[in-house]
Amino acid sequence: MKTAVPEEENALNKKDFVAPNDVRWCPGCGDYAILNAIQRTFPELGVPKEKFVVISGIGCSSRFPYYMNTYGFHTIHGRAPTVATGVKVANPELSVWMVTGDGDGLSIGGNHLLHLIRRNPDVNVLLFNNRIYGLTKGQYSPTSEVGKKTKSTPVGSVDYPVNPLLFALGSESTFVARTSDTDMKHMVETFKAAHAHKGTSFIEIFQNCVIYNNKTWEPVTGRESKAEQSLFLEEGEPLVFGAERNKGIRVNGFDPEVVTLGENGVNESDLLIHNSKTSNPAYPALLSQLNYPAFPTPFGIFRQLEGRETYEDAVTQQLEVSHSKQGEGDLQALLTGSDSWVVE
Repeated sequence: MKTAVPEEENALNKKDFVAPNDVRWCPGCGDYAILNAIQRTFPELGVPKEKFVVISGIGCSSRFPYYMNTYGFHTIHGRAPTVATGVKVANPELSVWMVTGDGDGLSIGGNHLLHLIRRNPDVNVLLFNNRIYGLTKGQYSPTSEVGKKTKSTPVGSVDYPVNPLLFALGSESTFVARTSDTDMKHMVETFKAAHAHKGTSFIEIFQNCVIYNNKTWEPVTGRESKAEQSLFLEEGEPLVFGAERNKGIRVNGFDPEVVTLGENGVNESDLLIHNSKTSNPAYPALLSQLNYPAFPTPFGIFRQLEGRETYEDAVTQQLEVSHSKQGEGDLQALLTGSDSWVVE
């Protein structure tokens, strides 16, 4: 007779998700922190270890599946969204996490990522944004700022950068968030919220490339600038920031503006109240365009809409209806069809 094993003895921990492979990123790369955060998050999600799948494309970030002791796919450039969608449809019980970068996800993979988001499969998309191509040695990427000098733009980029959050919102993402590789606690909280969401979760992660674009986010997330340049979104709370929590964001007509509390009669009741659950995309779109240096950069959940059917549920429902009406079916008959003949 078997003795019941206490639940706590079966509990997973970070070590259960650490792969035996040597982690090969440049010393100091922000990817290490993100890997650490994910390995801390997975044990707390209440999901059996064998139900996790990590899928990636091509890039520094896309080595992620090698370093996670889970099932995984390291796919080809830009095609991780198609594989992730297929995995989720084939086995909806899996917890699917897709890792990509600003180059892999928004350049060659932009079209694939758009369709994953609009279809709304229950997949968690982690987009590492370091505003550079790191794996191929420092070319400008879709998120590089105008004027960026790189090996492929020696006199400065003339391309206007893609805003990843606006991209996700324009694709009708039901969950959009941003976090940073320098904030472990915030990353874990954001990943947990993404997992809890039913539908596609899109998370932009500010990530540092120490070799080819070092300190690209320092003006926003650096130790000396974070308090004044980062705005942490809290549901139902006014948009307040600053080392002394004395600044906020209000709207003047259609335009946001920074105000100081206590000046000219301004108080918290004048500020925008964070509501990630509004169905109106104008509010999260406004937040996503608050950028340094004119505004503090928001971090947290910009949008989370519940109730929209997921892609895998819709496909499964169609299959069940067809099965109930037409039976098991015959694969060979389907392949042969009614327009084939035999030549003797």
